[in-house]
Amino acid sequence: MRTPDRSHCNDQLRFDVRCEWGLPGIRLVGVSADVLIIVDVLSFSTCVDVAVSRGARVFPYKWKDETAREYATQVGAELAVQRGQTGRFSLSPASMRSAVAGTRIVLPSPNGSELTTESEELGRIVIAGCFRNCQAVAAFAAAQGGAIAVIPSGERWPDGTLRPAVEDLAAAGAIIANLAGALSLEASAAVAVWNAARNGIGNFVASCVSGQELIERDFEEDIRIACEVNVSATVPVLRERAYIRVGTQEPGGVAALMGRLTGAQ
Repeated sequence: MRTPDRSHCNDQLRFDVRCEWGLPGIRLVGVSADVLIIVDVLSFSTCVDVAVSRGARVFPYKWKDETAREYATQVGAELAVQRGQTGRFSLSPASMRSAVAGTRIVLPSPNGSELTTESEELGRIVIAGCFRNCQAVAAFAAAQGGAIAVIPSGERWPDGTLRPAVEDLAAAGAIIANLAGALSLEASAAVAVWNAARNGIGNFVASCVSGQELIERDFEEDIRIACEVNVSATVPVLRERAYIRVGTQEPGGVAALMGRLTGAQ
């Protein structure tokens, strides 16, 4: 039997804006992109936005083990604990509201942090995107020029494999909806999910599997924070291993930031 030629299968590379899931997505559509946007709504990207908006630096770390504590000591940062454990910071966005300018946080995450680490190794511009900063992130990414890869993180099944998470796809769509250029079919599909969900985004996220898991654990406030759309003009950009603030101090907030960046293109 003749083996089919699959060299053409990654057709997203023909498009200005691409969208693909998780680590495979980075390796397929991110390697040739100029900007990678990591989307992990519940809750890595949302935590990063909340903390960085307050002037904190967030160091992603992909393992939740003793090496994370060693890494925190190495970079002079406070280690975030698991959600629900005793500690000042965790993967709960609500906990990040206590961050202040100069705070340094190591944030372990098997999804967003791992994808950030993988993206950093490509030497590209890496941004953390979510509902809160979708417009500002899109404007900043577009101003850099070149191809943009939006990577919804997804969650994990019990066996460790990727579980596509609809909240991440919707947030990816919220970002992509603010981007110009040719969209891949996958990017267009993300926009369609966003358009279907946008008028009731709180109920949408609360009703998905990840949202239900948080509600069962009494973290409804984290869902509310995650579903605040375009409340942040912060663009968390990865520099020297940490996400730092770009755009927060723009007079006039998101609208002014978008006008300045798009006018510079």
